[in-house]
Amino acid sequence: MRRHVIIGRYGPGDRSRLPLGDGEVETRLDLVVGERSLDHGIGRALGDLARLGVYPSEMGLDVLVLATHVHAADTRVSRSSESQDGWTRELRLVVPVSDPDRWTAAAPTFVRMLNFLTGDRWSLAFRARPRRFARIAPIPPGRLIGPPFDDLALFSGGLDSLIGAIDTLEAGRTPLLISHAGEGATSDAQTTIFDALKVHYRGRAFERLRLWMAFPDGLVRGSAGENTTRGRSFLFFALGVFAGSGLDGPFTLKVPENGLIAVNVPLDPLRLGALSTRTTHPFYIARWNDALAGLGFNGRIENPYWDKTKGEMVAACANGALLRRLTPTSMSCASPTKGRWQGLGTQHCGYCLPCLIRRAALVTGLRPDTDPTVYTVDDLTSRALDTRQSEGVQIRSFQLAIERLRARPALAPILIHKPGPLFDKSPARQTALAEVYRRGLEEVGVLLAGVRTRPG
Repeated sequence: MRRHVIIGRYGPGDRSRLPLGDGEVETRLDLVVGERSLDHGIGRALGDLARLGVYPSEMGLDVLVLATHVHAADTRVSRSSESQDGWTRELRLVVPVSDPDRWTAAAPTFVRMLNFLTGDRWSLAFRARPRRFARIAPIPPGRLIGPPFDDLALFSGGLDSLIGAIDTLEAGRTPLLISHAGEGATSDAQTTIFDALKVHYRGRAFERLRLWMAFPDGLVRGSAGENTTRGRSFLFFALGVFAGSGLDGPFTLKVPENGLIAVNVPLDPLRLGALSTRTTHPFYIARWNDALAGLGFNGRIENPYWDKTKGEMVAACANGALLRRLTPTSMSCASPTKGRWQGLGTQHCGYCLPCLIRRAALVTGLRPDTDPTVYTVDDLTSRALDTRQSEGVQIRSFQLAIERLRARPALAPILIHKPGPLFDKSPARQTALAEVYRRGLEEVGVLLAGVRTRPG
């Protein structure tokens, strides 16, 4: 195990010496390319927003710079070689910001948030930017009319974000949609859906901010890359806050995610590490709101679908005909390229956890229409599925979770606390979360009726 510290630097002249801890391995993260251009897609994002009439604040820019450090550490420090237990890394970030005192005060909230999100041990330190970079964000021009956007939402290319975008547009709102261009299939889905929405809602002024951020192999000396990307949603949320800081007045960043995935109760007691993600968990979102308030942002993050199952989201979509047409272009699969070993193109596997929740939602929500998605395993009932192979692992876990809850319905209010503490001690809120968990498993149960599994 090695402890890693990633130190952000604004240009080659930023050479201030910073003390290292015992045994720490230092990685320099250059934030500037050339004289003053911000690297890692940040400068381009600033330019794209300026063309839309949106000018983020210095603090908004700092949030995205912090997320750049987090994303570099999360994707370039290997869990297998750099941790004692094959999972938990020790990661320290030293981030140059516009107001170090304010950021230092907020650091404990961010540490708590990141520890919860990725399962690592994070440490954050903030220092002042070099004087030459004291002001980076473009100064807004004098104007009588601000940007047209009255809504702000994450847009991942998945089914939930598609429903969120349709619901917003059908309500007459003008959203700025926020995308992170990561894995190819997801990135393609984002573009295809956005282009289709622009055609359908022709003449409407909604737009999209899209950031590409990736780091080269070898950024962290002696470490391979890491593909669990548990911290990716931190970058996604930070990009939304960055954009929101440039909107006129208060902003609400919407995170469209069904309640079953948001709470993400482990399907069995052994589902740890990568099998128990917390990317939109209520506790995580609540910590973001604490941090934003502490930093002085006039904005917050909300999940408008926290009390809905995915099937309920599908059934209640404000334009069902459009949803049915665009559903095949949305991407939910955890590994959409694994079919290449069978000579297949990019498509849904049909048996990973998000695919199963998607299939169950579309069976329920599109009734009497059928699911138009192409799945590698199209018929789950044609044969018994091997529980020691990827095609059967998640299905058997769901079967066990469904059987457990049907046998003991009173477990639901207890199990919703398993992924972590909840944001709200309100009995009514907790009852609603327990109920959406129960209804979500029932949806999957309908899909899995008649599905057989067997040990390998």
